[in-house]
Amino acid sequence: MSTDTRVAPDGVARCAWVGDDPEYRRYHDEEWGVPLHGDRALFEKMSLEGFQAGLSWITILRKRPRFREVFAGFDPVAVAQFGDDDVERLMGDAGIIRNRAKILATISNARLVIEMEPGELDAFMWSFAPASHARPASFGDVPATTADSDAMSKALRKRGFRFVGSTTMYALMQSSGMVDDHVAGCWRAQ
Repeated sequence: MSTDTRVAPDGVARCAWVGDDPEYRRYHDEEWGVPLHGDRALFEKMSLEGFQAGLSWITILRKRPRFREVFAGFDPVAVAQFGDDDVERLMGDAGIIRNRAKILATISNARLVIEMEPGELDAFMWSFAPASHARPASFGDVPATTADSDAMSKALRKRGFRFVGSTTMYALMQSSGMVDDHVAGCWRAQ
């Protein structure tokens, strides 16, 4: 077994980044790399990936239930209606990441989403998924960005979206199954 995979106490080989955390294990096994569709689901993913910038993903996973609660289930129509009082409410909520720029970006991004036709965000984001993607043999083979994530980031920024840099968008592509970066030897890579 390589150092890029790790056999957990349950006897299953997983990508080593999972470690022993039960929530990370569940996320890896059930969500990461699984194709995700829907404007609302992708708006949530975009928002949470933006909040994750500079932090660990496990921090976001642990706070995700509260994020969902205070951001109206990431319903873009509801979030687009948030005003100054909502921003202050969110800034005072220790259950989420209290970063004003990220909160404002989430609200602004919701407003952009609701200007789109139903299904347009899904189709737009998935249009950047590569036609094929080589399975990484090791973590060293996993890029931080790709030409596809660069293009997605640039196109989203052109539309006015914020906190959608190329590294953030590549993480979104991984987590939403646009690319599958489970390393060779991981049970999900089978």
